[in-house]
Amino acid sequence: MLDLTKIDNSWTLFLDRDGVINQEKHLDYIHTWDEFSFYDGAKEAIAIFTKKFKHIIVVTNQKGIGKGVTKIEDLNTIHKNMISGCAAVGGKIDAVYFSLDLEDDSPIRKPQPGMGLQAAKDFTAIDLKKAIMVGNTISDMQFGRNLGVYTIFLPTTRPEVDLNDQRIDKVFASLIEFANALNRKDAKTLK
Repeated sequence: MLDLTKIDNSWTLFLDRDGVINQEKHLDYIHTWDEFSFYDGAKEAIAIFTKKFKHIIVVTNQKGIGKGVTKIEDLNTIHKNMISGCAAVGGKIDAVYFSLDLEDDSPIRKPQPGMGLQAAKDFTAIDLKKAIMVGNTISDMQFGRNLGVYTIFLPTTRPEVDLNDQRIDKVFASLIEFANALNRKDAKTLK
């Protein structure tokens, strides 16, 4: 069981992007920075996480690149501006890993653990026993399980998901709600 009161600056936070940090486009991709819209409180949440976690890593599937409907230059601009936007309020994202692969069984495409394993190789201080994956899909939760880390589900875009699914350790309505819970004394008892 995930006890939020045990989290300290030796822990790592993995975050999905669309539907977690920013608004997700229904049945489409975020193609350009103009289409990227932070969720209310997301930047502030990342600022809180920066004080609590050793590393913050974004892991995101980006099939739009693989399909040729999103340009890699635009993806790089989105990530650069997302990192800058968070930094402007005191947040720090250490790295963004993305998969362009179209095949769902690709080792680097979520739910496979490749992006997380690469992050653990690149950042040797990452201890997967002290890591959390936050996402808005069951694929994100399965990624967390495949990586061997705790999971937090945000039902921002998938309200139909069974919140009692065994792959989900805790549920919060938003990233900022999770960040605020880290500061509360009753964090241990939250589901």
